[in-house]
Amino acid sequence: MLFRLMRFRALFATGCIALLLCACAKDIPAFVPPDQRPQPAVDQAWRESHVLTIAYHDVADRDPDQTYLAVRTDKLIEQLAWLRHSGYEAVSVDQILEAKNGGKPLPPKAVLLTFDDGYSSFYTRVYPILKAYRWPAILAPVGAWVSTPLGEPVKYGDAIEPRAHFLNWDEIGEMSRSGLVEIASHTYDQHKGILANPQGNSEPAEATRRFDPKTGTYESEAAFDARIRNDAQLISAKIAAATGKPPRVWVWPYGAASGSAIRIISEDGYSMALTLEDGLGTVDQLMSFPRVLVSDDPAVSGYANAVRSAEAKSPIQVVHVDLDYVYDPDPVQVERNLGVLVERIATMKVSTVFLQAFADPEGDGLVRDVYFPNRWLPMRADLFNRVAWQLKSRAGVRVYAWMPVLSYEADASVDRVKRWDPQQSNQAATVDPRQYRRLSPFDPKARDLIVGLYEDLARYGTFDGILYHDDALLSDFEDAGPHALAAYRAAGLPGTIPELRANPDVMQAWTRFKSQYLIDFTKLLTQHVRAISGPQIKTARNIFAEPVLNPASEAWFAQNLDDFLSTYDWTAPMAMPLMENVPLAQSLPWLGKLVDTVAQRSGAMDKTVFELQSRDWSKPGAPPIDGAILTKWIEKLRLHGARSFGYYPDDFSNNQPELDAIRPAISGSWYPYKND
Repeated sequence: MLFRLMRFRALFATGCIALLLCACAKDIPAFVPPDQRPQPAVDQAWRESHVLTIAYHDVADRDPDQTYLAVRTDKLIEQLAWLRHSGYEAVSVDQILEAKNGGKPLPPKAVLLTFDDGYSSFYTRVYPILKAYRWPAILAPVGAWVSTPLGEPVKYGDAIEPRAHFLNWDEIGEMSRSGLVEIASHTYDQHKGILANPQGNSEPAEATRRFDPKTGTYESEAAFDARIRNDAQLISAKIAAATGKPPRVWVWPYGAASGSAIRIISEDGYSMALTLEDGLGTVDQLMSFPRVLVSDDPAVSGYANAVRSAEAKSPIQVVHVDLDYVYDPDPVQVERNLGVLVERIATMKVSTVFLQAFADPEGDGLVRDVYFPNRWLPMRADLFNRVAWQLKSRAGVRVYAWMPVLSYEADASVDRVKRWDPQQSNQAATVDPRQYRRLSPFDPKARDLIVGLYEDLARYGTFDGILYHDDALLSDFEDAGPHALAAYRAAGLPGTIPELRANPDVMQAWTRFKSQYLIDFTKLLTQHVRAISGPQIKTARNIFAEPVLNPASEAWFAQNLDDFLSTYDWTAPMAMPLMENVPLAQSLPWLGKLVDTVAQRSGAMDKTVFELQSRDWSKPGAPPIDGAILTKWIEKLRLHGARSFGYYPDDFSNNQPELDAIRPAISGSWYPYKND
C-alpha cells in the first residue's frame, strides 16, 4: 500500500510537471539588441551626493591574519591604485558635511576610506601611503585598547594581544594634526559581546540589552542608556584630549547600529555614524552610513567586484519560516530543531529569512502569544532573538521579523475591525468571521498596543528588517466601527458605510483614504522600531495578488501596488496561484502575468520580492507542493525578469520542499551554476 501511494505521488508530480512544461513550451523571451537592454546599475552614472565607504582594519606585510581582517600592504596599494585609476576620489568628512549643508557638491565618484580598531599598522604602513596619495581617511580606534599602558598586554575580546599591535594616543594626535586623518570613535570599551538571551548568545554590546541569568531579566532602558552614554563620553574625552577637538564620527562595532544609541551620540555632538550595511551612503542620511567591508585579503579583481556591486541594490532570495516549527515545550528539542533549521538555511545559501516573531499554533492568524518579552501579550517562549541570531551568525543570512499589523488578541474595550452587512443593514456592524480578526487601526487603544509590541520586539530582538503581514487590509464594507466612522467624518467623508458606497467618487476617495491610513500606520510602526533598532532597519510588506493584477480591487483590500513600491524597501506580492484558485496547468501563465504587471513600473523589479507557496491551503490535508513544481515556478519568475523571490512555508523538519530540488533554483550561489 505504501509503495502504491509513493508511486501515485510520483506519477502525480510527473503529470503536473508535464502540464507545466506544456504551458511554458512557447514562453521564449524575445531577443532584445544589446543597445536596447536596461543598463546595469554598476554602469549607470554615479548618483549625486552619494559616497562609497570602504571599511579596512589591520594591514600586514605578509600572512595577513583574518582574526583582524588584515590585508597585505602590497594589495592595499593595488586597491587604492585601482580606485584612482577607475575615477574614484577620496573625500574627507569636511567635504561630506559641506555637501550636506548645501555647499560644494561631492565629486562624481566619492569614496571614503576608513580603518577600524586602532592597529599600529595604520601609523607604520597606511599613513605613509595616504601622505603619498594626499588622500584623507578615517581612523576609528577602540579607546580601551589604545589606552592600555605601554608594556602591558591588551585585552582583545577574550584574547590577550601584545601592546605593540595597537597605536598610542601620541601617534593618534600626530596623525590628526596632519589634516589627512579624521579620528572617529569606535567606543571606549563596548567593542565586545554581552549576554543577549537566556540561551547564552553573545551579541554586540552597543545594540543589545544585557540579559542577567541570575534574575532572568533584561537591562532596563535607563541602565542601557547610562552604559552607552558613559562609554561615549569617555571615548569622546580621550579623543578630544589627544587631538584638540571633539570627534564627529561614530563607528559601530561589528556594524551593529542602535537607534537608542544614535539618539545618545547625537546629543553628544556626533554628526555621522558608520555601519556595515550594504550600499552607498547619502549626505542626507549621515547617521546610517553603509560601508563595504574588506575581508579575506582580496585580490584586486575581487576587490573591484565588491566595490562595484555596492553601487547596485542586490536581489534577495527568501525562505519564509514559521517559528512555531522550532518551538517545543522541551528546550532540548528546541535546540535540535534549531540546528536542523540553521544547517538547512546555510546549505541553501539564500540571502534572507522572513522569521515569524509571533505564535500561531492554531493557524487562524490571530496572535495570542509572541516569541519575545513584551508588555502586552503572553510570551510563549523567549525564542525569537535566539533563532534570529543563530541564523545571522551561523547561516550568514539577513533576518526580517515577520509580524502582523492588526491581528492581535486584546480585551473587549479595544475596537475590532467591523463589517457592515448590506443584507442586514438594520443591524449593527460585526466582525467578519471569514476574515482575519483584526484590531481597528482607528482606535487609539489598538494603536498603542500594537506600537508597544513593535517597540518591545525592537528592544529584545536582533533583526535586519520588518515584514508586515498580509492582515493589513480593509474590505469595501470595512471598517464600520465607531472609531473608523469618526475618522471618516474627520477627513471630510460621509460617516456611514451606505453613504460612502453610494457615490463612485466618494467610494474611490474612501478607498484611497483607507489604503493610505494603513500605509501611514505601518510608517508609524517603522518609525518606532527604527528609533530603538536604528535607521538601517529595512521594511517589506505582503500584498495580495489581486490588487496587483486588478487595480480596481483596491476597494476590496485597501492595498495599492504603487503605494507599496513608494513606501517600503521591499514589496512582497503573494505569488500563490493555488491560493487564488488558479488551476495548476494555468499557474505558469498566471505567474508570468503577475511579474509582467509589476515590471511595467519603472524600477519596481528592484524593490519586489515574489513569494511563492509550498503548500496548497485550498485543499485541507493536501501534501506539500512538489519541489519540482516549485522549481518550475521559480524558473518562470526568472524568465519574466524577477530578481528577488522566495517561498512560504519552509518545513525544515520534514525536508519540505525537498532540498535537492529547491536549492539550485532559489540560491544565487547555485543558479545557474555553483559559485564557490
